Amino acid sequence: MADAGSYQAGFGPRMWQHCALLLSLSLLPVVSGGADSKGVTTSLTTKWASTPLLLEASEFLAEESQEMFWDFVEANQNIKGEHDDTDQAYYDLIVKRASALLSTVQLNMLKFSLSLRAYSATVHSFQQIASNEPPPSGCSAFFNVHGEKSCDTEKLTALMETAAERPKPYLFKSDHRFPGSNPDIPVVILYAEIGSSEFTMFHQLMLSKANKGLATYVLRHYLASPSSRRVYLSGYGVELAIKNQEYKAKDDTQVQGAEVNATLMGENDPVDEVQGFLFGKLKTLYPELKEQLKELRKHLVESTNEMAPLKVWQMQDLSFQTAARILAAPSSDALNVMRDLSQNFPTKARSITKTVVSSEIRKEMEENQKFFKGTLGLQPGDSALFINGLHIDLDTQDIFSVFEVLRSEARVMEGLRSLLIETPFIHDILKLNVQPSDSDYAVDIRNPAVNWINNLETDSRYGSWPYSVQELLRPTFPGVVRQIRKNFHNLVVILDPTHESSAELLNVAEMFYSNNIPLRIGLVFVVSDVDEIDGMEDAGVALLRAFNYITEELDAPAAFDTIISMFNRVPSGGKLSVGDVVKVLEKKFPYVEVGSILGPDSTYDDNRKEGRGYYMQTGVGPLPVVMYNGMPYQREQLDPEELETVTMNKILETTSFYQRAVYMGELATDQDVVDFIMTQPNVVPRINPRILSTARTYLDLSNTNNHFIDQYARFLFLDSREKSTAVANSMNYMTKKGMAPKDHHDDGYIRPVTFWVAGDFDQPSGRQLLYDAIRHMKTSNNVRLGLINNPSDSPSEENSRVARAIWAAMQTQTANNAKNYITKLAKEETAKALETGAEVTQFTVGGMDVALFKSAFEGPKFDFLLSHTVYCRDVLKLGKGQRAVISNGRIIGPLEDGEVFNQDDFLLLESIILKTSGERIKSKVQQFGVEEDRASDLVMKIDSLLSSQPKGEARIEHAFADDQYSAVKIRPTEGDVYFDMVAVVDPVTRDAQKLAPLLLVLKKLVNVNLRVFMNCQSKLSDLPLKSFYRYVLEPEVLFQTDGSFSPGPLAKFLDMPQTPLFTLNLNTPESWMVESVRTRYDLDNIYLEEVDSIVAAEYELEHLLLEGHCFDVSTGQPPRGLQFTLGTPSDPVIVDTIVMANLGYFQLKANPGAWILKLRKGRSDEIYKIYSHDGTDSPADADDLIVVLNNFKSRIIKVKVQKRPEKFSEELLSDGTQENDSGFWESLTRGFTGGVKTEESKQEKDDVINIFSVASGHLYERFLRIMMLSVLKNTKTPVKFWFLKNYLSPAFKEFIPYMAEQYGFQYELVQYKWPRWLHQQTEKQRIIWGYKILFLDVLFPLSVDKFLFVDADQIVRTDLKELRDFDLEGAPYGYTPFCESRREMDGFRFWKSGYWASHLAGRKYHISALYVVDLKKFRKIAAGDRLRGQYQGLSQDPNSLSNLDQDLPNNMIHQVPIKSLPQEWLWCETWCDDNSKKKAKTIDLCNNPQTKEPKLQAAVRIVAEWSDYDQEIKRLQNRVQERGAENHTTQKDKPDDTRIEL
Repeated sequence: MADAGSYQAGFGPRMWQHCALLLSLSLLPVVSGGADSKGVTTSLTTKWASTPLLLEASEFLAEESQEMFWDFVEANQNIKGEHDDTDQAYYDLIVKRASALLSTVQLNMLKFSLSLRAYSATVHSFQQIASNEPPPSGCSAFFNVHGEKSCDTEKLTALMETAAERPKPYLFKSDHRFPGSNPDIPVVILYAEIGSSEFTMFHQLMLSKANKGLATYVLRHYLASPSSRRVYLSGYGVELAIKNQEYKAKDDTQVQGAEVNATLMGENDPVDEVQGFLFGKLKTLYPELKEQLKELRKHLVESTNEMAPLKVWQMQDLSFQTAARILAAPSSDALNVMRDLSQNFPTKARSITKTVVSSEIRKEMEENQKFFKGTLGLQPGDSALFINGLHIDLDTQDIFSVFEVLRSEARVMEGLRSLLIETPFIHDILKLNVQPSDSDYAVDIRNPAVNWINNLETDSRYGSWPYSVQELLRPTFPGVVRQIRKNFHNLVVILDPTHESSAELLNVAEMFYSNNIPLRIGLVFVVSDVDEIDGMEDAGVALLRAFNYITEELDAPAAFDTIISMFNRVPSGGKLSVGDVVKVLEKKFPYVEVGSILGPDSTYDDNRKEGRGYYMQTGVGPLPVVMYNGMPYQREQLDPEELETVTMNKILETTSFYQRAVYMGELATDQDVVDFIMTQPNVVPRINPRILSTARTYLDLSNTNNHFIDQYARFLFLDSREKSTAVANSMNYMTKKGMAPKDHHDDGYIRPVTFWVAGDFDQPSGRQLLYDAIRHMKTSNNVRLGLINNPSDSPSEENSRVARAIWAAMQTQTANNAKNYITKLAKEETAKALETGAEVTQFTVGGMDVALFKSAFEGPKFDFLLSHTVYCRDVLKLGKGQRAVISNGRIIGPLEDGEVFNQDDFLLLESIILKTSGERIKSKVQQFGVEEDRASDLVMKIDSLLSSQPKGEARIEHAFADDQYSAVKIRPTEGDVYFDMVAVVDPVTRDAQKLAPLLLVLKKLVNVNLRVFMNCQSKLSDLPLKSFYRYVLEPEVLFQTDGSFSPGPLAKFLDMPQTPLFTLNLNTPESWMVESVRTRYDLDNIYLEEVDSIVAAEYELEHLLLEGHCFDVSTGQPPRGLQFTLGTPSDPVIVDTIVMANLGYFQLKANPGAWILKLRKGRSDEIYKIYSHDGTDSPADADDLIVVLNNFKSRIIKVKVQKRPEKFSEELLSDGTQENDSGFWESLTRGFTGGVKTEESKQEKDDVINIFSVASGHLYERFLRIMMLSVLKNTKTPVKFWFLKNYLSPAFKEFIPYMAEQYGFQYELVQYKWPRWLHQQTEKQRIIWGYKILFLDVLFPLSVDKFLFVDADQIVRTDLKELRDFDLEGAPYGYTPFCESRREMDGFRFWKSGYWASHLAGRKYHISALYVVDLKKFRKIAAGDRLRGQYQGLSQDPNSLSNLDQDLPNNMIHQVPIKSLPQEWLWCETWCDDNSKKKAKTIDLCNNPQTKEPKLQAAVRIVAEWSDYDQEIKRLQNRVQERGAENHTTQKDKPDDTRIEL
């Protein structure tokens, strides 16, 4: 049947088919037009208004380059009038405009990003920033000049004139600045919508100001009238899981008015193929049989959807059988088959059991599995995805990070492609790991400036230690520092004695020395080197002279000891004075004239100049500096405690390096160890932080063109990338062996390091840089040197003589002569002679062709100079005459005036390049067989391209065993650049459900070479997948036939079996918090038999999470109980949170925009201050941290805090203090409180009973309302309910304000996203159990001291004040033990035997349906952190913690004690006898494992008052519904429920 369309010609077969079809239709059972197929659809939208695709496209281009962004803006200024009004025409025009700027791969990426709506968050973040301004009224676009706003263009000039009086605005990293370089001009921010009618006028005005250099123009998106639609998101999974129906948990209330979006069910929507019939094709072939086809389809669907249970022996081979079914399909179709089988597995399983698996598949898979296990660490059943060798972790990476990977890979591959490199080589080059390595560079410590205090090899105090290096190989306990008489470990402290931190550092050094740590200690004193200053007026000079004197008289240790006592006189935080030095000297040497040591005639000045010289020459950064074996410590490691720990760690780490060296025979006892360390490859003569910094900028050299710089008029109009290529094309190089002009083969040597030196060579500073570069180049065969002129003034004949002479020599002379001549020109004496009127020709060197040189020098054209000038300004971003060095495309500069950049720095640069990338790329390029100059060019260009990529994981090289039988293979289109993708998957796992649709989209998106290896498990004993799954993802935007956007993307579960009970779960990226909105059905219990047609579940992205980790710098520990707030300038506290002790983790709920993060006012910011931060958008020294959330990816920041000096001994979580916390966490609930206002007085707050509960599904919400009513009827004290918001239905959230109004209680909805680092549960019920116990310390504000947890299915019969005031006798919480009085249930009491009996050791096993928590005590003993720690350990085992919320506290009873509550606090029929019911204070509807009685039935039977409560609430619900019907909407009459939108 599958080829129904191919029998077009020929009468017979077609006719025969027609008959067969009619026959199958006639055999159908007669069905009266029954209901159509039933299903479930799910959509997820943003809370914010839909953002225009044009703006999203502009953000995509901005990520490629700001230049592209502005070109795109220019092209689309008035797009509105350029297309007919349909969505599709608008979209097509955007894509067409973008295609002028993008390659095909990039264009596909753009389409995908628009389908994902990946940049909607970016556009909306600008909208939020605009609303904080706020916009001036009546303006559809406006500008802001240093805080003054207007949309009146007449006012712009006046505002700009006065701008300097006002502070400059804060610009974000994501802002779009029009290219221009002057930092002193006013900043004008335009808020407007690109493409709108007002935009063109404003934009042209801004451009005119920016191009004249009068303003810095910044553009931010702003929509004056946002759309009424929402953004439909994709990139998430939806699971329809089959529920266990052992205990009936379905509500019997009928669902009212379930509306469904009819457009969801288009004619061609249902799955096309059913049991081999292609219904889409049949419908087009036989339109007259439409109705009968519909019936046939329905019949076939129902017959396949039978879900009869399988026997265990039938399940054993399901994984292999599914794989065999996938592998049997043609490769073009295999992924579709995999998606269909894995996503609908429960209904497909029965037919799969009939599949036969060939022995070849099994055999090959077994071979591959050995490889997977050995090299990739994958067990059978595990899955993995690699894109170009990069590992994509499916658990932690969402589609947005996969998109980033694809984009950066595409950039590199396209770049390599545009360097005309063949496709096969591209993947070879990609695999080179050229990321700048983080290896710590060290400087040479073998310098006379270092005053060594001790020497382990010669000092007598170490005489008893062994001397042989073989001692290193002797086994010891871990963490023991070996004492060997060798200078393995050297600590050098470079300090200014008058600095306040010097005393602390020397004390640490003294501690090491006196405790006989095997560490050689050296000091370098950096003091004033002016001869006139002596020791009687400068404490630093005094200390140095005293040290030298004592070293000569006695020895270095004595001198060290003496200066320590000098520093001991200095008060904490003070500085050393001359008096301190004099006092100690007089005491130690009473007979010596102090003036002769310290005064002007002193002879003790050894090392005075050398110390400062060594410090300057090594370039190790600001004082003080501590170096271990020549490697400088980070600034934060210089804190005394930190210094001690880090040094001991370094000693232990380095020991293993020495062990290896001794073992390999590289280090012997008779070698000098210090010489051995100092010849390691990471030792450089000078450490220049500018070169070693990790923030690096690179030129884009990935282009091939035929432009040169000697045509200035043409050069001017090239874009940045083309300009760089033109400069490279025109560059002449000097090399060690002489210069290699384009036509001359100079021994075929590829030089992997290319330096371009930029500067004004007619100025001394430029010539000095050039001279140092030449001196270095003459020492190395790896280097080519080219020059870029950056004149200080507009070029004229007078001020460019040296530049022109260099150019002329390079153009006309042989390599060696030109090099010698240029070296001569770079010398200062030559320059002085030139200034006094000498001619350049006077300095020619022997062998030069002077006539040719002169004619070139005197030629009239300055084009090369003009081109270089423009290049320096626009591309290198240098000011006039500023210097810079470009090394293999990496820009180092602009160098400050007077900044030293010498021969050693060039050496450091060269060694870094050779080590990380140069050598590797060179060996690859050698295989291409291109001529030398182009080869050296290629190395430079490839290096620049690869090194400019963000640092990623290392690529995995995989040569897989075999892919003949057990892998799906999809080959790439020939000749084009392709992505190399490898997936390893077991087709019957959750990963396969996600991976199949992802691979299908990637296959449509880019050219792939894809191999999917099957990794099956054998001997399954249970059905591997018990859920249906859909992954929502489209490769491009979809439209309806009329050209409008199609609704969606949606997850569609069509033709579902009707007998099972389903629960719906969303699987979203880690940082999304979603909530269910607008659905009348119970999404926790979907029973399709009772549904008319479609259950439409709508979700909303409520928040994007901002997560972080916080540590106290002085202790290195997380500051428990510290609180952060997040807000805007006008509303500083919108949300707040508490820091956990586990990993110092915190999370804050936010949405796209710019937010301010602060320590919470009160104890948090009285005791602590922010010390440093990482991952935010603020400069390092800012007090308030600005965080911009502008995409859907996870955002994790790191914050370090420090106690204020005066609060050093205080603790945040102390018993004595009361934090005034009214209004805490109001974020969730502005006005969520019914009846009682939040600002109640302190004493009232104390007398509120806090009750926490969780519920999911309509039945449990019904129970929850009844539980609340039973509490309110029996409790006199005011009550505040706290509900976990994550799982409440929309109906419950709508009804609760009315109930609060009616019965006069307060309530608050709290929520917390399960942290990514805590072991995830997959089953909804277990997740809810986790929330009952794991996050109690962070769910509630610090102002809540005590709360009661009451299960939803409980009935309360007493005043709960009694339980709240119950004495817990120091325990953090109290639970009721399980009843033991109903004897017939003994067989079900699992805690009476086995593990629990021995673990509890006579203690009671407690039930988690009711408990009371003393939060103060709970937080103080870090109970939450202990529970999470224990959970993390136990939950990895699927068989432990079967009742998570109950087993965990019982398991922890020895670490976190439980106070047992009296038995009458919880009566439940299953475990307690009938006599005790009279005394029951609460009744719980426990499940009965013996009778399996449904809950509703049990409630009516056991609790007399239950039905009355139920009726009372139903009456209230009816009244609310009637009121709603009268107003046509519930909104108008609802009590004040205005939520503050983030």
